[in-house]
Amino acid sequence: MRIAVPDLVTNSYFPALAAAELGFFRAEGSDASVELVYPSARAMAALRDGSVEAVAATAHTALGVFPQWRGARLVAALVQGTPWLLVLRADLGARRGDVHAVRGLRIGAAPGPDAAFLQLLAEAGIDPGREGVRIVRVPGSDAPGVSFGVAAARALEAGALDGFWANALGSETAVRRGVGAIVVDVRRGDGPPDAKHYTLAALIATEALIARDPEGVAAAVRAVVKVQRALKGDPGRAAEVGRRRFPPDAAEIIPSLVERDLPFYDPVISQEAVAAMDRFTQAIGLLEGPVPFEQVVAARFRELWTAT
Repeated sequence: MRIAVPDLVTNSYFPALAAAELGFFRAEGSDASVELVYPSARAMAALRDGSVEAVAATAHTALGVFPQWRGARLVAALVQGTPWLLVLRADLGARRGDVHAVRGLRIGAAPGPDAAFLQLLAEAGIDPGREGVRIVRVPGSDAPGVSFGVAAARALEAGALDGFWANALGSETAVRRGVGAIVVDVRRGDGPPDAKHYTLAALIATEALIARDPEGVAAAVRAVVKVQRALKGDPGRAAEVGRRRFPPDAAEIIPSLVERDLPFYDPVISQEAVAAMDRFTQAIGLLEGPVPFEQVVAARFRELWTAT
C-alpha cells in the first residue's frame, strides 16, 4: 500500500510515517510505505487516479477531489483537531490569542490550510481585503521534500513574511530561533471556538480499495492505532523516525512536539468531529450540504479504534 502525504517533514501526519518507519505496518502484515506527494490536491488526485492507495492528510482536503465524499472514506484519525498554528514576527509583540494582530501583515499559508486560515479570519470578524491581510506564497516551500512549516520559519527569519499559518514543526522552529511567536493555537483554545474542529489529520482510502481489500485497510488502521499507543508510552521513539526521514534540525525537534501532541493521538473519529467539519466545509464551499456520518467515515473499522 502506497500512502501519500502532502508534507513529509511534519508532526501533523506523523503517526503514519512512524507506523512505516518503526515497523508497525509490517507487524500487521501490511507492506505500506509513505511518500511525499505535494500539495494536498495532488495527493488526493493521486488517490482518485489509483497511483496511491491511501492518503494521510487533513480530512477536509479530500472534498476537493471527492465531492460530497463520493468515493472516499476516512478510516482512522491520525491526530485530532485543526493542526495549524498562527505565528507572527516576535518583534511585533502580539498578544496570545489576538487574531486581529494580523492586520496589515503578509501571512504565508499553503494551499488547503489557507482555507482554514481564511475561515478563522472570517469568524474573528476580519476581512482580509479591508484589513490589509495578504496571504502569500512561502519561498522555497515547493522544493521536493521541504517541510512547509520549516520553510515558512526560514522565510520569516529572512524577512520575506510577517507571519505564517503552518504546523507545529514550523512554529517551534521559529520560536527556537527567536524570530517568531505563537499567537493562535486553535487546538488549545485560541481564536474562535469552532476553529478547533475545522478538520483533523486522517488516513483516507477510496471506497474501491475498502471493498477490494478490506483486510489490507484494516491492517493499516491497526498499525496506526498501535503506533499511537506506542508513542504515548514512549515519545522518545519519535527520534528514530526523525533521524531516518527528517533533516537534522527537524529531527531534533520532533520528539518534543510528539510528546506535546500526545493528547491528540486518538484514532477515533466522532460524530461531533464530522459534524463540525461539515459546517466548516460548507462555509468554505467545499460541501454542498450536510452528509451522513457513514458517507464520510468507513464505519466498518470503528471497532479497531478501541480494540486492545
